[in-house]
Amino acid sequence: MDRKLALITGASAGIGAAFAKIYASHGYDVALTARRADRLDRLAEDIGLRHGVETLTVPADLADPAAPAAILDHLTAHGRVVDALINNAGYGQPGTYADTTWEQQAAVLQVMLTAPSELAHRVLPGMVDRRFGRIVNVASLAGLIPGSAGHTLYGATKSYLVKFSQSLHLENLATGVHVSALCPGFTYSEFHDANGTREKISASTPPWLWLGADEVAAAGYEAVEANRAVAVPGAPNKAIAGLVKLIPDEWALALMAAQGPRFRKV
Repeated sequence: MDRKLALITGASAGIGAAFAKIYASHGYDVALTARRADRLDRLAEDIGLRHGVETLTVPADLADPAAPAAILDHLTAHGRVVDALINNAGYGQPGTYADTTWEQQAAVLQVMLTAPSELAHRVLPGMVDRRFGRIVNVASLAGLIPGSAGHTLYGATKSYLVKFSQSLHLENLATGVHVSALCPGFTYSEFHDANGTREKISASTPPWLWLGADEVAAAGYEAVEANRAVAVPGAPNKAIAGLVKLIPDEWALALMAAQGPRFRKV
């Protein structure tokens, strides 16, 4: 195959679907993975017709520890290697840590920490050998600010993705592999519908804080092409990330204690 292949996790909607369309528009074939096979198939058909690229769908649940290897084995069986990896899959687990089960929290860690780390580890050697690769880890503004009550591991895993991306970025400066952490704030997608916070978020968040999934994905594509280690799309989000660096930690944590309940379903 002459065309490169982009693998996008969490590709059935939102930022993942937007990434799939952007990579296809730049001439990449795309491999789409998520739990919902019907949505993947519809998206794949639309992308194939619109951009004339090959599309592969790999229904999988990244909460299953066997999923990362199975996804890549499926692509290998089709004679393909991954040239661009978009680790986008993620979700929020409502509730406080003590009021949820360990199984729920373990699934969060598997989907949002272990799976993206494993996928990157498995595809990176081939990228280095070919002297070309792109890895985007979709983190969050939540990974750059103090933690909040509720959704306990969300900010923690996103902070991990930021540091992980920075390290991979530095390790691969001379390899032709670009690595970026994308840190969006509030984004129009199905994220808040899935975790039951849509009504609260819509009522408490001003419209100017929101970005569209297409805008966020475009910012991620531009960042990894430019090989920027961390990208924060949107002026308000950049301001928030910058402010948190300037104020004392105690002030920032107090601010999260006061504002967190507006945005979390605890």
